[in-house]
Amino acid sequence: MTVFFVLIIAVGFLFSQAYGSPDILYIAVALSVGMNFMAYWKSDSIALAMSHARPIARTGHEEIYRIIENLCITAGLPMPRIYLIPDRQINAFATGRNKEHSAIAVTQGALDRLDKIELEGVLAHELSHVGNNDILVSSVTVVLAGLISILANFFIRISFFGGRDRDREGNGGALVMAVALVAAILAPIAATMIQLAVSRKREFLADASGALLTRYPEGLANALERIAEDQQPMKMASNSTAHLFISNPFKGKEGASWFTRLFMTHPPLEERIKILRNMSV
Repeated sequence: MTVFFVLIIAVGFLFSQAYGSPDILYIAVALSVGMNFMAYWKSDSIALAMSHARPIARTGHEEIYRIIENLCITAGLPMPRIYLIPDRQINAFATGRNKEHSAIAVTQGALDRLDKIELEGVLAHELSHVGNNDILVSSVTVVLAGLISILANFFIRISFFGGRDRDREGNGGALVMAVALVAAILAPIAATMIQLAVSRKREFLADASGALLTRYPEGLANALERIAEDQQPMKMASNSTAHLFISNPFKGKEGASWFTRLFMTHPPLEERIKILRNMSV
């Protein structure tokens, strides 16, 4: 959180110096506070709407309700809202601002293609995100990362097309502008890497917590194997919400190079499965 705010303030400060206008810095800080407020209160609704998730009743979905109720009792968590994503890919995610206002969304593919033990492992993983307060962390980081990208894009545009005072060029204005442009280009990359690093670390923790919750790591390991074998594309996949899912909804990058892995939303499935299998020993 501190690093995100520093990035926002740094980019705003550099451009306020380049244009000689402190108002730019004030606007950047005000936007960051406003977007942070929105992330806290509305992030779950936004994520669910972007995924085309719809709430489901107990009637017709008794099994998933029973599994989640039993897991919530074991974990000491309140019952979350349950949503269904009409997609054939095996996947799921949790969202919400806190334990009392959480939601779990599961794809139709997960309900149709996972057995009860595997589905329980996936749901335990998602409930662990709720119990570990990952849902708030993920929501805030994605909104702040998006804000940095928007501000950086705006500053780059006004740098090339704005009406800047050319008389400042001879007094160091050109150097300040060059530094500001470099910051505007690098800030979204840094923000994205921070966002993805947070997501990857929380996935490992949720795997371990979910395995402890079910007391059967093999269930989640088998589910992750099914997910690894599943090459069904997700029609509702979005870069903004990809990090929320139990597995990257964009298939085909799990075995990528180390450089590409820096920008992956999830750790490799093979690594997660190996850790879970070691827990069973």
